[in-house]
Amino acid sequence: MHFFRRLSSVSLIVAATMLSSGVVVCAQAADSAQSTVDKAALTVQDIFLGANGQSALVNNLAKSRAVMVCPSMFRMSIAFGGAHGECVLLAKDARGSWSDPAFYKLSSASFGIQLGVQSSQIVFFIMTDRGLQALLDSQFQFGSNAGASFANMSSAVASSNAGASNTDILVAQKSQGVFAGASLGGSKLTVNSDQNRAYYKQSVGPEDIVVSMRVNNPDADPLRSVLMRYARMAQTTSGTAASSGAANTSNAVNDSDSTGATAPSGGIQQESLSPR
Repeated sequence: MHFFRRLSSVSLIVAATMLSSGVVVCAQAADSAQSTVDKAALTVQDIFLGANGQSALVNNLAKSRAVMVCPSMFRMSIAFGGAHGECVLLAKDARGSWSDPAFYKLSSASFGIQLGVQSSQIVFFIMTDRGLQALLDSQFQFGSNAGASFANMSSAVASSNAGASNTDILVAQKSQGVFAGASLGGSKLTVNSDQNRAYYKQSVGPEDIVVSMRVNNPDADPLRSVLMRYARMAQTTSGTAASSGAANTSNAVNDSDSTGATAPSGGIQQESLSPR
């Protein structure tokens, strides 16, 4: 009888230890998730530093369907190496409001003659629904056979904004350090289910978070706000230009009337943006 009593006591201690360990793991996952969100907000501010309403960064953000922010993609290699980073995905609804973040991991393995260390901040502009749908899969690999096309903004796309209408994902990257042969080709995105569960206190997938938007964590509001602020820069500039154009047209009509000339027939034509 004494033996069974001791066994019960031991079982209770083991159960309590396992329960407390689970609570600690969940708390650590939530802290890690919040740290990623906070760093993502700082990354957006860092990459958009000095941007104005006419810049490609701001215009792509305003026209994007979603963004993925990877605050720190760390890569190290001597001959064989790899890279790893935590990322968050946020999407916009029809009113332009941003969702809460869904958590991902970005990783890659590299081979060949490579030497160096590199830390990168990366922002992916998801320009189309097809691009967003590709990232919502549990695993997405960048490459020629990926379900979505992507281009680096360090190319001509950055200066002319060409390609935004027919490219699914545009990539802006800010790197520190030296690394030979580094690229996104072959990098793999996987859903970080543990952090999604810890951050929202329930089992949710990326689609629940960024498409249905059925969960919310107020601690992500600073990240959502900074995205909203930079997206509105393009809208504000566009609205100012439109108002200025309308005023100039009105003045021209008034001047024509004062000289007795007739205004040309037909209204002002507006050119719509290319479809995403």
